[in-house]
Amino acid sequence: MAEPADRADGGGRLSHLDDAGRARMVDVSAKPATARTASARGLVVMQPETLALIAGRAAPKGDVLAAARLAGIMAAKRTSELIPLCHPLPLSAVEVELRCDDAHPAGAVVEITARCAVTAGTGVEMEALTAVSVAALTIYDMAKGVDRTMTITELRLLHKAGGRSGTFGTPP
Repeated sequence: MAEPADRADGGGRLSHLDDAGRARMVDVSAKPATARTASARGLVVMQPETLALIAGRAAPKGDVLAAARLAGIMAAKRTSELIPLCHPLPLSAVEVELRCDDAHPAGAVVEITARCAVTAGTGVEMEALTAVSVAALTIYDMAKGVDRTMTITELRLLHKAGGRSGTFGTPP
């Protein structure tokens, strides 16, 4: 069995590939379960009128923000079913925040931030990123009837803590 790792080894080899270059799920069984957290953020940029409908809970398909929040939480819990080599994790917390901002430098936006926590042998970065992605897709789906110009942008990991690789980024 290959060495437990969840990132490239020091020699530039990706840990999700075996010696023959085939995809594999990394063995994390020897890694200690530690508290780990991650947060991610993304934007849905739209027309100001669309943002006003969403913020006013007046979109034709219903409360876009409530649906997106629930979709993001549900997606984080199912990340290992969506991303082929992710480990299923017993998440201890998932928070999805949505903020309508008509004065953002990118224009009229819904800013999505997700935070995930777990005590496990591997991190929760993919869960936080998946939560933001699916929340953004839900906003697009629920508002596309009034605005097909929306764009999903700036999806990124903001912060991760715990595990062997330590801390990355700064908490939001």
